[in-house]
Amino acid sequence: MEATSTRPSSPGRSAAGSAHDNADVSPLARALREGPLVLDGAMGTELDARGIPTAQELWSALALVTAPEAVAAVHESYLRAGARVITTNSYQAALPALMRSGLSEPEARGAIASSARIALETAERFSQERPDRAALVAGSLGPYGAYLADGSEYTGAYALQAPDFEAVHIPRIEALAGEGIRLFAVETQPRLDEAQWIVRQLGRIAPGSECWVSFQTEDDGERLADGTPLAEVGAWADVEPGVAAVGINCVAPSAVTPALGVLGSVTAKPLVAYPNSGDIYHPSTKTWTSAAPDQRFTAQAPDWGEAGARLIGGCCRTTPADTAVLRGLVDAR
Repeated sequence: MEATSTRPSSPGRSAAGSAHDNADVSPLARALREGPLVLDGAMGTELDARGIPTAQELWSALALVTAPEAVAAVHESYLRAGARVITTNSYQAALPALMRSGLSEPEARGAIASSARIALETAERFSQERPDRAALVAGSLGPYGAYLADGSEYTGAYALQAPDFEAVHIPRIEALAGEGIRLFAVETQPRLDEAQWIVRQLGRIAPGSECWVSFQTEDDGERLADGTPLAEVGAWADVEPGVAAVGINCVAPSAVTPALGVLGSVTAKPLVAYPNSGDIYHPSTKTWTSAAPDQRFTAQAPDWGEAGARLIGGCCRTTPADTAVLRGLVDAR
């Protein structure tokens, strides 16, 4: 489905550049010409800090219905901390889950669409204030395992032939594209076949869009959570025209440098890295063990630029304070 909205996928489309640039170069590519890009960090952590409950099936997506102003405030906090790219709060926003929570189908689709509107409007306001740092918005597309809410996004132990597999992915892509999103974050993917399927759907539903694809890996950074060699992933991304960048996210910080090394050996495309804070997650109990200060992800981030990362941010349990540290590291380079 071609989106009918005239809203741009990001205020970055209005950044300085020639008419030829605007016509021929994507906003992401144009922004990368200036240097590495800082991504935002965790949404759920910041909602929790604002008193918005996330300990339920919908996780941070519930705030789209109950506290949209808090979602906007989190986006703004990351932009003010130095992020150039914010992602929509749609990672866990699946149509079947939203409908199970009591929403009608039109209401559920509207909630997903609101994740795009909130992010785009926040980025637009910020970009008008800081035209030198025009912000990009990426539509977050989590894996089917995130919808299952059973920790399987960390294992890939599910079937793509599940009856509600398409019902999780397709309406979300349609809703985000319908609001004008043309940059997508296909993230926390534990399986190559699911990522390939999502990228094909993006080409069908949102022609001309681009995405980065970031994967969930084992702790050694050499294989996906389901065992697929990361080198195979990088080789696919290298020749896939719909993929603008490839990398890893929601992994232990120690996995990042090895993973970037594997990917950099098989693709020339920009690499992406946004690991967890360094705290240890226990899927069975949905609890965390806090990392020591010297194990926090920002302590290792200087190595990632050297290893080829061009988009750097944080995932679970990271904060705007971490984003500010990353911004400082990128500026120092």
